[in-house]
Amino acid sequence: MSLILGIESSCDETAAALVTSSGKILAHRLAGQEVAHRPYGGVVPEIAARAHVEILPALITGVFAEAGIALADVDAIAATAGPGLIGGVMVGLVMAKGLALSAGKPLVAVNHLEGHALSPLLSDPALRFPYLLLLISGGHCQLLLVQDVGSFRRLATTIDDAAGEAFDKSAKLLGLGYPGGPAIERAAIEGDATAVPLPRPLVGSSEPHFSFAGLKSAVLRAYESGVYRPVDIAASFQQAVVDCLVDRSRRALAACEAPTAFVVAGGVAANQAIRGALAGLAADHGLPFVAPPLWLCTDNAAMIAWAGALRYERGMIDGFDAPARARWPLDPAAEPARGAGVKA
Repeated sequence: MSLILGIESSCDETAAALVTSSGKILAHRLAGQEVAHRPYGGVVPEIAARAHVEILPALITGVFAEAGIALADVDAIAATAGPGLIGGVMVGLVMAKGLALSAGKPLVAVNHLEGHALSPLLSDPALRFPYLLLLISGGHCQLLLVQDVGSFRRLATTIDDAAGEAFDKSAKLLGLGYPGGPAIERAAIEGDATAVPLPRPLVGSSEPHFSFAGLKSAVLRAYESGVYRPVDIAASFQQAVVDCLVDRSRRALAACEAPTAFVVAGGVAANQAIRGALAGLAADHGLPFVAPPLWLCTDNAAMIAWAGALRYERGMIDGFDAPARARWPLDPAAEPARGAGVKA
């Protein structure tokens, strides 16, 4: 059994964790930056990177103190090496390299998306490969067949905006505050999801991908019309996203050969309306539905340490020249999506 220190700093969450290859979380600490970014209605990369520099050393010291062990006791050090805001990624990766070099420990450079993709295995040890994963976050919206550690087949991606980005920007348009995902979800409880006629981009299409840019624009037009209450727009927007995710996932399930389960991960997977609809879809197909606990859906270091542990035990060690990457697809061989396709 190996013990891994994990570091996460890809966006606006700074985190450190100690996790074993058996899935035991010895310690986990996380510091958010919502207060710093709220006046701007979104994450400011420079502010985020500076906060990581200031916060990370104390978090790492804290997890070692909590677990009652020392740096010398870990088997390897894992850190997010991308994708993400490049300044933040560099802070965590450089910290990991320095610790690994000083302690003579191996380095594992983890793809942040693989951290999300493998996190359901941390919360549900009964889950087995291959499973169909809907990965929905602020920067990504993908359907992936997770075949093994380090082995992914991308079935669909967003051709423009990710679902989480649409949540954040729609919340900003409606004056609901930051972060946008929870703000939309709270407002939707008070609204009527049938009140505002919003589009469902690509629903029913033979194309496998997602698109949310048009939906976001429709939210702006509905708000500027002055006809609808913001809570009704929020509820209608959330339902439109649910419909898009369910339709695209249904198509992927039909095209996917014998997955063991339907799995959802990523920050947007914390939305209860989305979870409920996807659980129903899995039941319709006779598949187990697996979703990590809410805290494990959002960015955290436990999933990075866990992915690092699984990679370490398979001999997937990285050199100290491992680069920080703003973009890093899980399936580099996937056919480029039409349109922007940059979030593939």
